[in-house]
Amino acid sequence: MIIGILGVGHLAASMLAGFLRSGLDPAAILLSPRGKAAVLSARHGFQLAADNRDLVERSDVVVLSVRPQHAPETVAGLPWRIGQTVVSVCAGVPLSRLDVAPARAVRAMPFTASEIAASPTVYFPDVGEARAVLDRLGPSIALPSENDFEVATVSAAVYGWAQDLIRKTAEWSSAEGLDPAISRRLAAMTFVAAGQLIAEKDEPMDQMLEELVTPGGITERGLQVLSLRGVPAAWEEACVAVLDKLTKRRFDA
Repeated sequence: MIIGILGVGHLAASMLAGFLRSGLDPAAILLSPRGKAAVLSARHGFQLAADNRDLVERSDVVVLSVRPQHAPETVAGLPWRIGQTVVSVCAGVPLSRLDVAPARAVRAMPFTASEIAASPTVYFPDVGEARAVLDRLGPSIALPSENDFEVATVSAAVYGWAQDLIRKTAEWSSAEGLDPAISRRLAAMTFVAAGQLIAEKDEPMDQMLEELVTPGGITERGLQVLSLRGVPAAWEEACVAVLDKLTKRRFDA
């Protein structure tokens, strides 16, 4: 199976690193000849397509990774064929905007953690060829509808917010005298531990937090300050704003 990457930017580069980490033969990957393609091809041995048409003609699965506003025009008029799968990782671009018939179109939202095979990647619809590709980047999560996919895509923004919280926590600890390397590792692994525990247990999250928060303890005190500052409401508002942007994206700008 040949995987073509149409649009080789930052996210695509992370995915390519994940493919290599998973053991995929570089010769099975074909890159469109723009962006970081030439550098990555020379470094890792990926194939380079002559142009987008050549890439589509030679690929079994095409990962579409261009700027969202350019996605519809990029796929228009290319020689798509029966049995081919197009995996769009362009946030906010609905399937109805991707004219790739008779190929099958799938939407996916991998994170840059793809490069270490740790991306929880949501996708819709559940097409086997797409799943086989996405499973190389971390745990893939099939969703039952495109509306569910839009809601789940908000997590891609939360992923960045979590990194910002980790950075702020590490910087605060370092400013208080903790070794910067230790501060960074501790903050990062704290978020990993919290998420993994929730992911692997079945108890309601409210119950888990209630059991964790000791009355009069440090966790309770911090949550009180965050609540008084309006952080929970602001976080929800930010999620709503991202979903609104995803579902009301315009393509005429």
